[in-house]
Amino acid sequence: MQVRAGIAGRGAVHVALLAGVLTGCSQAAPKEPEDKQASAPASADGAVAAKGGTIGAEGSSCELPVTFDIAEEWKAETVEGGPAADIADTLLHQGPVTLACEIDAKPAGNIGYLRVWTGDPAKDDARTALEAFVEAEAGASEETYRTFKTGGLDGAEVEYLYTSELLDETKKERALAVVTSDGPVVVHLGGLDSEEHEEMLPAYQLAKRTLRGN
Repeated sequence: MQVRAGIAGRGAVHVALLAGVLTGCSQAAPKEPEDKQASAPASADGAVAAKGGTIGAEGSSCELPVTFDIAEEWKAETVEGGPAADIADTLLHQGPVTLACEIDAKPAGNIGYLRVWTGDPAKDDARTALEAFVEAEAGASEETYRTFKTGGLDGAEVEYLYTSELLDETKKERALAVVTSDGPVVVHLGGLDSEEHEEMLPAYQLAKRTLRGN
């Protein structure tokens, strides 16, 4: 696959180069202050989508350091290099990780992606890797972090708001990170706007609950 539509929420270049998801179209209400060190088990998640398949293992549509289930009708595809990747190289990297897989919600009726980012082995823990990921996204604010455990892995999760300077709109985003022997893995959920984000949360929760190291 050549690099294609999609790294939503990173400014005008994203709109020009990656047209699969428009960057933010609705204003999200400000979040009340929350404990930035909150801890919650994976079982505290909200609604979980029905399983449509599993990715991450060798031979799957995306081979990753982790495996997890994806929602029914969502389509996963590996992000590979090529001429388009050379042009948009900086868009493929965020903090310590590089875009490795896109899981498209459009076949299921939503506009957005779950994106999986992977990095090289390092000494950073999940929280540190996730903070670096968010800090590298210009326009992120109101971050609330928590910890969780799933599949024998210690994870960190963040909810935040993203404001597009181009569109002058704000929307909700969410991401989680775990660290494996092969390096950090970040799973990110954006969406066209906050409404789409909320509708896609069950697919994110499914991925989080079923996440396992390979």
